[in-house]
Formats: sequence, structure tokens, C-alpha cells
Amino acid sequence: QLQLVESGGGSVQPGGSLRLSCAASGFTLEHYVIGWFRQAPGKEREGVSCISSSDGTTYSTDSVKGRFTISRDNAKNTVYLQMNSLKPEDTAVYYCAAALHVTTVQTMCRSSQWFDYWGQGTQVTVSL
Repeated sequence: QLQLVESGGGSVQPGGSLRLSCAASGFTLEHYVIGWFRQAPGKEREGVSCISSSDGTTYSTDSVKGRFTISRDNAKNTVYLQMNSLKPEDTAVYYCAAALHVTTVQTMCRSSQWFDYWGQGTQVTVSL
């Protein structure tokens, strides 16, 4: 069974850092686009950062550029999201998701509809 399991969430003060992990089982993640999405209360699910299945091209939404970095460790079949300089606006449940690579990573990251496989989510809370 294809599974994605997120971990690494928690509570942190503004300006702090967290590293989220997305561990894949039942498939090899290097053959999929992997995306990090987040959903805050009352808001739509938003694409945060995604990585391609081919050359490692990445895309991040403007609000996190320069602060978040997505990366892949194929040996561990895991994708990471390093989050620095966290802001209260980053508070959300963060999900990782997998999709066949059918178009550009930017296009796919802007719509959760491309992604068929989802983890359970991990809570990130940024507050004083």
C-alpha cells in the first residue's frame, strides 16, 4: 500500500525553525512529484513547496520563498521541508502528497487536484 507519513511538526516561536519529514513506503518517491501543502483554519489548502520527479526542480509559493527549502533524500525515500524564520501566518496543518509528473512542478504545486496520495498531516504552530 502506498503511504506517506509526515513528522516533525510542533510549536515554535516566531523566527524559529522546524524540519518536516515525509517518509514514503510502497513506492519510490523519486518517480513522483512530491508536494507540501498546508491548510489553516478557515482557509483553502495551499501549495507550499514541491519538488519534481526528474531533475529535482523545486517550486515554492511566494510567501515562503527564502525561508522554506524542500529537498529529497532518495536513499531514505524521504522528502524534507526545512522551515526557517517561521511566522504566525505559517500556522497550519502541513500535508505531503505525491503525484505523477504530468506537467510543470509550478503548475502542479498550485493545485492540490493533481495529487492523489496524501499523508495524514502534521500540525505546525507558530506563536509567542
